[in-house]
Amino acid sequence: METEGLLIARGEKDLLLLPRMANRHGLVAGATGTGKTVTLQVIAERLSRIGVPVFMADVKGDLAGVSQPGAANPKIQERIGQLKLGQYPFEGSPATFWDIFGEQGHPVRTTVSDMGPLLLSRLLNLNDIQSGVLSLVFRIADDNGLLLLDFKDLRAMAQYAGDHAGEFETEYGRISSASIGAIQRGLMSLEDQGAAKFFGEPALDLEDLMQTDPQGRGLINILAADKLMLTPRAYSTFLLWLMAELFERLPEVGDPDKPRLVFFFDEAHLLFTDAPQVLLEKIEQVVRLIRSKGVGIYFVTQNPIDIPDIILGQLGNRVQHALRAFSPRDQKAVRSAAETFRQNPKIDVETTITQLGTGEALISFLDEKGYPGIVERAFVLPPMSRIGPITPPERQALIQGSLVAGHYERAVDRESAYEMLKGRAEKAAAEAEARAQAEAQARPAPYQYPPPPGRSPYPPEPRRPVGRPRDTLIEAMAKSAARSVGSSLGRQIIRGVLGSILGGRR
Repeated sequence: METEGLLIARGEKDLLLLPRMANRHGLVAGATGTGKTVTLQVIAERLSRIGVPVFMADVKGDLAGVSQPGAANPKIQERIGQLKLGQYPFEGSPATFWDIFGEQGHPVRTTVSDMGPLLLSRLLNLNDIQSGVLSLVFRIADDNGLLLLDFKDLRAMAQYAGDHAGEFETEYGRISSASIGAIQRGLMSLEDQGAAKFFGEPALDLEDLMQTDPQGRGLINILAADKLMLTPRAYSTFLLWLMAELFERLPEVGDPDKPRLVFFFDEAHLLFTDAPQVLLEKIEQVVRLIRSKGVGIYFVTQNPIDIPDIILGQLGNRVQHALRAFSPRDQKAVRSAAETFRQNPKIDVETTITQLGTGEALISFLDEKGYPGIVERAFVLPPMSRIGPITPPERQALIQGSLVAGHYERAVDRESAYEMLKGRAEKAAAEAEARAQAEAQARPAPYQYPPPPGRSPYPPEPRRPVGRPRDTLIEAMAKSAARSVGSSLGRQIIRGVLGSILGGRR
């Protein structure tokens, strides 16, 4: 196995990627059709051969071929002869396939709590006020012991916070119904797109991405991203979440002889598009510090100016394929790319970038002291594995024979916020019903007409006070006569008083 240097390209001299410097990050850039995908494949299979696991997203569906042995077609045979590679071995690399939707690989999941409000706000495209409300929802859930695991937990928690906003306002601040509505609409939209499958358990164990096969070769983890790319914000948020998880959970290892994992971020410009400042600061922190965890990050993009300068300055290993200068922005990108290389007096870098052929690149790798190498013009080696997609039966065979086969396919739905809030609501409803029944039983039954069988057709007489004897017939007649006399006298007195008043006024 290669340990001193990984042969990636050959020009006037061999271009070697040093394993000790592979965690110093890198950039692979170039216009569409210039050979970026093949370059990724070559770097990945070279790293795998020395026992370094790799993670990369297959945006176009043509990276899966790294799992199968290549073949010497005329173009590859011509390149082998041109670079004087002799007897070139063709072999596949061990690969594990992943898919958020669980269709072309093992399902990938995380919990809502692990994703956190910052990344979820970006995923839901929330503004600052709505993001603040989402953070409050997370805080209320934590303070009340309510686990946020999947989408229904978050939806139930958002509704609960909105329904009890008045109770929470003093302690947590105002929770506007408009922000809760925006969060709920965003969740429903993502659910319609199938993104809800990403949230739940069992959550992805990062150790499963850092496996080796019995021969000691690192597994190449390939995320099927052709469908995920239909929602670019979800794609970039997922990869950013994975980077953050690696950064937060892996221990410090300093400067190892080789990386623990190399992470390729294809279509990297999506990561920075419309990203708020707080998120850009988080990305910069992760990129700057994650190398001490033994993880190398390689950004893959068409145009290097799509990556912020503060990130670009930390990418030590660079492979620059051809750029096209058809517009002022393109010309600016060419000049910017040329200025970032350590100059070679034999090469006019700015001119050469626009003249490179397919599979040809300007390359600068870090040397053994960590200094950028002088830029060289070279051809990237052909891959030892197949170029292009694989067949569905080949993919299924690899999925079924994987080290994690059957584990992530079984979803687990344990008690969490949704079930707990639902239980509380049902208990409150049952208690309210019981109180209503008790109050109904305490009230006298209303008179019914017609009466039920066996009951008197007349309304029941009011109950008399206990201990008071019933009036006799003579007593009742006397009381009635007294009431009549009293009423007559009363009316006469009132008329007399009113008459004197009204007469006096006249």
